Amino acid sequence: MRRLLAGSAVLVLPGCEGIQSALAPKGADASLIAQVSWVVFIGAGLIFALVLGLTLYALLAPQARSSWTASHGFIIGGGIVFPVVTLTALLVYGLSLTGSVGRSTEVPAVRIEVTGEQFWWRVRYQEHGGKAAVDAANELHIPVGQPVELTLRSADVIHSFWVPNLAGKLDMIPGQQNVLSIKASAPGTYRGQCAEYCGIQHAQMAFYVVAHPPEAFERWLAERREPAAEPLADLVKRGRDLFVAVGCGACHTVRGIDASGKIGPDLTHVGSRRSIGAGMWPNNAGTLAAWIASSQHLKPGNKMPSFNVLSGTELRAVATYLESLK
Repeated sequence: MRRLLAGSAVLVLPGCEGIQSALAPKGADASLIAQVSWVVFIGAGLIFALVLGLTLYALLAPQARSSWTASHGFIIGGGIVFPVVTLTALLVYGLSLTGSVGRSTEVPAVRIEVTGEQFWWRVRYQEHGGKAAVDAANELHIPVGQPVELTLRSADVIHSFWVPNLAGKLDMIPGQQNVLSIKASAPGTYRGQCAEYCGIQHAQMAFYVVAHPPEAFERWLAERREPAAEPLADLVKRGRDLFVAVGCGACHTVRGIDASGKIGPDLTHVGSRRSIGAGMWPNNAGTLAAWIASSQHLKPGNKMPSFNVLSGTELRAVATYLESLK
């Protein structure tokens, strides 16, 4: 029995931790959701134990003593009254506690537009205090302890925005705008996921929310407002020239050069992101080169064509240039 319990704990407890767990809250809304979850889990466990105990009693007790379990009073009380009262109490408790989840009466410190696309996330930090908007992709950066308002949209099909450590999930519906407020209680990196089936690469449509201390967030945002840095090394310069020459700027924006496409992600500071392919691969020159050469092999169904016309040297130059865009 001890071995069985230990094995069960090994399987279950890791699901309560980590960067994508609703039971490891790092925000006020997520804490409420976790609290309700634990109450439901514990209540369900107690009810299961009660039912199991009554079942064993009915099977093992002498007939004379167990006859009361077949009485009309027991059946009505245990089969109707008890579940109605218990489920109603849990429903009222859950609704009263989580009714305000995702909403905030505070003035948001930052407003961010997030658009779900097949199969990545378009991110735009709105103009604030007279400062220009900033475009990004697949990562959200927010200040710790301050309310952040997310405007959620979809460019194609129904997606669902969910970062379990910080808040509940909210659908992104074509033609409709939904608003979600989040607030991180501690610095860290929290993984999010599309929670609504949206096509062949739904399972590979992740994102990261990075919570900074407020001063560090302001520095990060100011850096992202700057255009791409002028390359110094010859290989990086060649990569920039190839990026423009082969037409990458028709789909992607890199501020500071002749590239202003809006179809794909903004790449002005792509080298600073943690991953490529919406959380699929670590961000380095090797994975960037592989993505450029054969994105359909790495993530079938995405809307970027494979550039297999580039030689190995040219591919390395373009990938090195993109990695340099910090």
